[in-house]
Amino acid sequence: MTTPADHDEQLQQLYAEGDALIAKIREANAPRIFIISGPSGVGKDSVIEQLRETFPNAKYVVTATTRPMRAGEIDGVHYKFLSREKFEADIAAGGFIENAMVYDNHYGVPKQPILDGLAEDRDVIIKVDVKGAATLRELIPNTISIFLAPETMDALLQRLRDRKTDDPEVLMKRFRTASIELAQVEYFDYVVFNEDEQLDTAVQSIVDIVNTERLRVHRPEIMLA
Repeated sequence: MTTPADHDEQLQQLYAEGDALIAKIREANAPRIFIISGPSGVGKDSVIEQLRETFPNAKYVVTATTRPMRAGEIDGVHYKFLSREKFEADIAAGGFIENAMVYDNHYGVPKQPILDGLAEDRDVIIKVDVKGAATLRELIPNTISIFLAPETMDALLQRLRDRKTDDPEVLMKRFRTASIELAQVEYFDYVVFNEDEQLDTAVQSIVDIVNTERLRVHRPEIMLA
């Protein structure tokens, strides 16, 4: 015959076993790498700025480039602006996980911040162009890739024009490339539309994606050489 004391003892044992299991479940969650990509002018920088406010503990990997800094940009936030000599030296040293020449300027994703983020058990968020996203998906298994799309091509062209940073020839080159990049959406995990005057809606969609991925029971470990 069990006594009240026996019941209390069994209850305490169940508490201990259950809490130990819950702690194990929490610790089992591995960090994820989120790739945010899309055509030039679609609003990737604006999205990243708001994501920093929502997920301040994530590791944001800032792309390096040799292109000139635009008005309003901050070195180390929007891009890491390097001289051509410094960039090429970093390539030789293996400092980039991927790099390419885009519109006559070097762009590259630094490797060390990704390694640091994973080592610190922090989710890693990388903003990169569509070609770079394809390379990252090949080099880093189990990434989560998000394609940011415009509502129409007319809206995208207007955004490119509003930036007033490119001469007409470069602008049209970017626009032609964008039409090609849109066809790559099928290789991404998610698509989010960044419509005019609805940036908050686009950001919330990405926040929902990140939170959903964080709730997965089986979160595959990311291995990066």
